[in-house]
Amino acid sequence: MPRLNRVNPFGEIITAPERGTFMGNRGVLHDEEGSIRRAWQGKRWIVCVLEFRGRKRKVMTPDRYTELFFLDEATAFAAGHRPCAECRRERFIAFRNAWRLEENLQPPTAAEIDDQLRNERLDPDKKKKVFLANLAELPNGVFIKIAGCGENAYLVWNDRLLLWTAGGYSGRRKRPQDAKVAVLTPKSTVEAIRAGYVPEIHPSAVGAR
Repeated sequence: MPRLNRVNPFGEIITAPERGTFMGNRGVLHDEEGSIRRAWQGKRWIVCVLEFRGRKRKVMTPDRYTELFFLDEATAFAAGHRPCAECRRERFIAFRNAWRLEENLQPPTAAEIDDQLRNERLDPDKKKKVFLANLAELPNGVFIKIAGCGENAYLVWNDRLLLWTAGGYSGRRKRPQDAKVAVLTPKSTVEAIRAGYVPEIHPSAVGAR
């Protein structure tokens, strides 16, 4: 039976048979029987590689962090995660260096990034926080929600919008240039992508129909 440990672009933990291409965590979310009891614990939400230095883990070991899985890095970013500073050190440094590039400030620490993302990913009522933006101005790798299209998430990718599913990108629609949309990816992460950080995208984006 598939576990409740996949994450969608809204940050929700869902059940799906596909593992995805990245792992991550946001604390200890499960009980001793392996059942999810909370959506997060703490402010450090990270995205990791599936394999690192030959380490082996039993999924949902009691009192250890809960392994979560993402379709790709762009999905993890939309959910409010950032690159792990250990298993993805080079990617974390690139992400950190792009974080405040336009303000010409010193690169932030991991804790500073976590603080900012905590403020940007959830409303006071603990619901997903979004912001409005002009679709034409958004960079590749950002997730949006379109009014009138239900609870679907779309990846901004060149001149197209790709429909997210747990198994990959399946729908491709033309990207309008004059639309206001709700952006799922936290604003600071959007700016880091705009400044040059390129999130890793699932291979299905190439052949989405």
